[in-house]
Amino acid sequence: MTRLLKQIWKHKALPKQEAGLIVVILVMGGAITLFSDRVTYRDAQDGKRYQVNRFLQPKNMDQLIKDTSFFAIMAVGATFIIISGGIDLSVGSVYCLAAISGALIFNKLGPGGAGLSPGVVVPLGILVCLTVGTLCGLLNGLLIVGLNVHPFIITLGMMAILRGVAFVMTKGLSVTGFPDAFTDGLIRLNVGGFYPVPMAIMLAVTIGGAVLLQKTAAGRHVYAIGGNELAGRFSGVPVNRMKVLIYMLGGLTAGIAAMIYLGYYGSAASNAGYGYELEVIAAAVVGGASLTGGKGTAFGAMLGALLIRMIDNAVVSLQIDQNYSRIIIGAVIIIAVVLDQASGYIRKRKA
Repeated sequence: MTRLLKQIWKHKALPKQEAGLIVVILVMGGAITLFSDRVTYRDAQDGKRYQVNRFLQPKNMDQLIKDTSFFAIMAVGATFIIISGGIDLSVGSVYCLAAISGALIFNKLGPGGAGLSPGVVVPLGILVCLTVGTLCGLLNGLLIVGLNVHPFIITLGMMAILRGVAFVMTKGLSVTGFPDAFTDGLIRLNVGGFYPVPMAIMLAVTIGGAVLLQKTAAGRHVYAIGGNELAGRFSGVPVNRMKVLIYMLGGLTAGIAAMIYLGYYGSAASNAGYGYELEVIAAAVVGGASLTGGKGTAFGAMLGALLIRMIDNAVVSLQIDQNYSRIIIGAVIIIAVVLDQASGYIRKRKA
């Protein structure tokens, strides 16, 4: 184990931040496994009962991956925004409104409503979900650029507005009645007792985000805006247009996460995504995104989301009072920001 950790830390293809996160995740996983008790697990295939570690039981691992996928996908979008020097406090509300919009399409046109073919309803519902998320991001970006107001204020206001719109659309009631082709046939596709689709989408979004940030001119523009916006303008970077596009990307990732939520749980309510702003921003920051801008990676965002979800999962696996999970996550955020500030200070001193 020690040898593996050293190899990860010295791996030249990995930035130190990401290598450090992988080491922390492995150490934490080992510690949780060591201190977790054993429970009886019933295999869904052969029906036999087995004694397994509470943390390592297949159902718990599947739950951990599924929970991570929601936050990791949104954290990738949030990382783009934070790298550019912005912030998005409305991500949970965007997620909620996108989910409600897609749910209403599934409900009104699906088996409980008009009864249209799943071949029509499923693509349409997914498209509405992604489009609403993207349009919310577009609105955020246009308001921030057009009014020249700090993103904190705009997205704080949008957080309340979008949540209110979702509540009005549903009158506070849950929306159900989705096509089985979308839930069991797609998002909740069962492969040997596991549901791999959320993880596959998470990896696809992470890889796409990494390629966009590291391999394209648009990605370099994102870093340039966060590093020094004025210098970026003088260098020919279309700052305003890029900001709008960045917030649209953040909205799109919230829409993708909302789509997975709909398919996995088969329902949506106006309280969906409540408080997710904290965990999404925390995942991005813990993953290496600097709140001062100009620093961060998509892969780091995914690792940060995994670490945050592991903390929550550890509280359950170790049978600790769940009220402590918020305290621990808050402490992790503070530590991550302090370490980022300290590393920035050290770099400046060396320069």
